[in-house]
Amino acid sequence: MEDLGLLGVSSRVKHPAYGNGVIMKLHYATYDVCFILYGMKEVSKEYKDWEIIEHVPAEDSMTFTEAEKSLVSILKKWNGFSEVIPLGAKWKNGTMILKPSDPSLKSKEIPIDTFFHKIVMTRDRLRVMEQRINSSKNLSDEEKVNLQQYLTRIYGSLTTFNVLFELKAHHFKGEKK
Repeated sequence: MEDLGLLGVSSRVKHPAYGNGVIMKLHYATYDVCFILYGMKEVSKEYKDWEIIEHVPAEDSMTFTEAEKSLVSILKKWNGFSEVIPLGAKWKNGTMILKPSDPSLKSKEIPIDTFFHKIVMTRDRLRVMEQRINSSKNLSDEEKVNLQQYLTRIYGSLTTFNVLFELKAHHFKGEKK
């Protein structure tokens, strides 16, 4: 394999164990690579056993945040990729207890991790629906706007669950008043 020099942010690679990935950040001796199936992995700059699908020369023109947002957007749109959303540390291994007002009825306990997973899946499915609405060729622009307003209200109804998310960037956002 020809040595193309240092790989830059956005270079696409295929690792024999991790599969397809994108260089997200450069460190002194390693790359941060986001692999579709395995998430972020640190790989030595000396590593030569992967296939370089697209070489982007190393430069300082794109920040990690910009590249990350672009990659996540592309993966969600075209691969059904679902990012790993961290549950807030204070909730890990916790239990949600649903206690009825009638003391003769039994309470229901649900692991918060299970409940959180269902909330994240709901959010991901809403995002896919939103993308399909926006890319639909059968809907007029007016119909798209009307459906988008409903989705925004649904997101707003789900803001109660934002307390479960570790990062504010993952919160549900409804209408701005």
